[in-house]
Amino acid sequence: MYKQVILVCNNLKLPKGKLAAQVAHASVDAVLKQLSANSGREVVSSWRREGMKKVVLKVEDEKELYKYIQLAKDEKIPTSIITDAGKTVVAPGTTTCGAIGPFDEETIERITKDLSLM
Repeated sequence: MYKQVILVCNNLKLPKGKLAAQVAHASVDAVLKQLSANSGREVVSSWRREGMKKVVLKVEDEKELYKYIQLAKDEKIPTSIITDAGKTVVAPGTTTCGAIGPFDEETIERITKDLSLM
């Protein structure tokens, strides 16, 4: 089974619409990166057949976000970091969220098990 996790910087208190857009950016970017990996097409294909499981979790801030992204990179999991253009509610270059996977669900769970749902 495969899954994708999107981590959101909770300290930013993003409005719902902005949050949804940032999460979508992270998800799509991570899938595109996965597709360019060696076995990525097979992973994405399986993930799609399984229903494209996604979970949105909160991290306290940018520092914690990078900690979890690095843990995923250490496991060779495709990741994505999203920084905002700054045209609406946050300053340009603000890191808002990141994505891990899609990848093996057990591996992602091991990394993110201590985080809470958004």
